[in-house]
Amino acid sequence: MASFCSTLGHRRQSDLLSSSSCSSVTFVQPPPATAADEIANLEATVAASHLPSPPLHSNLATSFPSIAQPPLIMDYRNKVESELTDICTDIMVFIDEYLIPSCSGGVPRRGTIMAEIKYGDKRKEAADQSLKAYQTEASAQMGILKCLGLPRHQVFTAKKYLNVSSFSCLHTAQNSSVEAHSQDEDVVIALGSNVGNRVHNFKEALKMMKKSGIQVTRHACLYETAPAYITDQPCFINSAVRAVTKLGPHELLAALKRIEKNLGRTDGIRYGPRPIDLDILFYGKYKVRSDILNIPHERIWERPFVIAPLVDLLGSAIDNDTVASWHSFSSHSGGLFELWEKLGGESLIGQEGICRVMPVANGLLDWSLRTSVMGILNLTPDSFSDGGNFPSVESAVSQVRLMISEGADIIDIGAQSMRPKASRISVEEELSRLIPVLEAVKSMPELEGKLISVDTFYSDVASEAVSRGAHLINDVSAGQLDPNMFKVIADLDVPYVAMHMRGDPCTMQSSENLKYDDVCKEVSSELYSRVRQAELSGIPAWRIIIDPGIGFSKKPEDNLDILTGLPAIRAEIAKSSFAISRAPILIGPSRKRFLGDICSRPSAVERDPVTIASITAGVLAGANIVRVHNVKDNCDAVKLCDAILKRKRSAMESRQ
Repeated sequence: MASFCSTLGHRRQSDLLSSSSCSSVTFVQPPPATAADEIANLEATVAASHLPSPPLHSNLATSFPSIAQPPLIMDYRNKVESELTDICTDIMVFIDEYLIPSCSGGVPRRGTIMAEIKYGDKRKEAADQSLKAYQTEASAQMGILKCLGLPRHQVFTAKKYLNVSSFSCLHTAQNSSVEAHSQDEDVVIALGSNVGNRVHNFKEALKMMKKSGIQVTRHACLYETAPAYITDQPCFINSAVRAVTKLGPHELLAALKRIEKNLGRTDGIRYGPRPIDLDILFYGKYKVRSDILNIPHERIWERPFVIAPLVDLLGSAIDNDTVASWHSFSSHSGGLFELWEKLGGESLIGQEGICRVMPVANGLLDWSLRTSVMGILNLTPDSFSDGGNFPSVESAVSQVRLMISEGADIIDIGAQSMRPKASRISVEEELSRLIPVLEAVKSMPELEGKLISVDTFYSDVASEAVSRGAHLINDVSAGQLDPNMFKVIADLDVPYVAMHMRGDPCTMQSSENLKYDDVCKEVSSELYSRVRQAELSGIPAWRIIIDPGIGFSKKPEDNLDILTGLPAIRAEIAKSSFAISRAPILIGPSRKRFLGDICSRPSAVERDPVTIASITAGVLAGANIVRVHNVKDNCDAVKLCDAILKRKRSAMESRQ
């Protein structure tokens, strides 16, 4: 606190007053060397506060505090000596004579040191002028301390939380003239909708958040959930986002309420249908309590449809103090992760009225139900396996019809060869090959209920393909070969396959690009880096599919490690983001050269049996989508794998 007191010495406290109604602020500072030092600083601060003989104008403004809780500093709990309790009690007796009581719902939470300021209207003009100076100095950890109070019932918990790491900004009440906040806060906002086009409602809400000064940095997965409390209404979709904002908590609440209103939300039945529902789950490291705002909301801890997306926004590694404080709010020693497990954890997904889904083709795909089979249609003259086999629209349509009859869920159309050393063709040439076939395939009656994917790394091709009916984009470069790809995909609102590859098809098998110390770990890190850029560009995690890139910048042994190492890839990504680690995984080992090398099959068309074996290994390891040339036989293999996995899950559930 010494640094804080020295700052106060350069500026009178009365110069830092902020608004005409009672405000409450919290301050946090580096821990002292000893409890005795802490006490001395407390006494000095109280002595320096120049408290008036009677409280100022006690009949003017109603107290409306915005209570904030500093973060839990676990390693300081046992460092405060027992004398703190005795001397703090003496200090409180003195302060209680001057402390302006909180009148409207603000009971300080544990460890909150309250500085409450109250003054008359005649000082408002000077206070508003002083606020501008305060905002400038906030970044230098300036603050306000008029009178310092610790409620008696909080003395014992105060010693656990007194010392924290920085100085919080000022937050006044919602009905005050100003709520100052000059630094970015990491916030979590929950989204829900069960009226109208639910996914579109989410998209519009996210766009309005950005315009309101709420910059989204992470997205959770998307969940379809049964309605809670009032069950006679449509199912909801739920998710959550992490964002940064300079808005104070009540300003943030007001911004979200405006967005809800703009999207058609009206006052109605509590827990009833609504086009959009936006709730603040966390605001920085703080707890906030007022008549209109509670952060965290008291009931989030009992709601799986809130906790599931909340956990998605975290990683298994706790990377900063703010995230650590969120875990501490759950009141579980294992934090939010323990809470999620006690609610049922991943065993709830697919049951109990909550499914993890992906929006595609005006519907919601639950990829956990079974493995999807993606049939390959190459329109190129030089692909390694079937180049030149479908030179006409008619032959291409015939092949699509065959693959659908054999069980394909997705048709992946590629008009540019991705084989090693392949030359790159122009956007115009790729489109000239693609569009006639895409339009013909789209008009096929057999395509009802199926999806069309376009394999391209050009953003212009992706945009044109989606405008002609493609449902998803499969990019072997994960945006590396076209800097506009992420922005275009964000606007297209289609699922995006991000594949790992070093270099491009011409350079991917160079000696430099084949160097790995731990292929699963490095692929995870590099792929996650690309996906993070995609997410920051506006592609939500609930539209992302990841592909580890079997056969692309990999040695034969690397491909084998990836096939069996999909759980390790998920676990590595989960250190940074559970949402991305839970994205569907696509694998494409079909007829690849490494299979021929292992089985001495130089001809690609002779590699179907070993492809089936590789697909089996991949699905049993956790792949959700398999990309294959031979649809019929691989569909059979996938059905067997799904049956094995289902049986295994049932056995595990019965033992629990």
